[in-house]
Amino acid sequence: MTTPNNRDEQLQKLRDMVKGIDIAMMTTVDEDGSLRSRPMSCNSEIEANGDVWFFTYASSHKVTEVEQQQHVNLSFADPHKQRYVSMSGAAQLVRDRQKLAELWQPQLKAWFPKELDEPDIALLKVTVEKAEYWDAPSSWLAHTISFLKAVTTGKTADTSENVKLSLK
Repeated sequence: MTTPNNRDEQLQKLRDMVKGIDIAMMTTVDEDGSLRSRPMSCNSEIEANGDVWFFTYASSHKVTEVEQQQHVNLSFADPHKQRYVSMSGAAQLVRDRQKLAELWQPQLKAWFPKELDEPDIALLKVTVEKAEYWDAPSSWLAHTISFLKAVTTGKTADTSENVKLSLK
């Protein structure tokens, strides 16, 4: 599989993959040092520099965890398309009303019934420092061709694209 060869192409591919998956498992560090993960929607949005925003309640436990240890990991997975993304960086609570309004989408009302008038509404911004993605052809034919090529050449099957990016 062809791998995007320059950083801009790789970052754009990362953004496209995240937009296509939307739900991340956000992993934080709890007070006792254990890891905790929960599903979070980024509303299919990722900034040009790779930063990701999540709506949250400022009083939620994940915010308490982030305030004590800001390093987080975001894991996105689409097993049907064989696409996976892992991003790590620093999270921070943001209460910027203008940014809240900019990122608001109607479906968020399911979690925030008072919409932007919700008193405790806030954003978690993840400034992504490192990212890695895996993208494999999901069709049976693509896997078969790669397998047959490996058998006939004696080389390992190359069925996926794996790229590591440093964003900061």
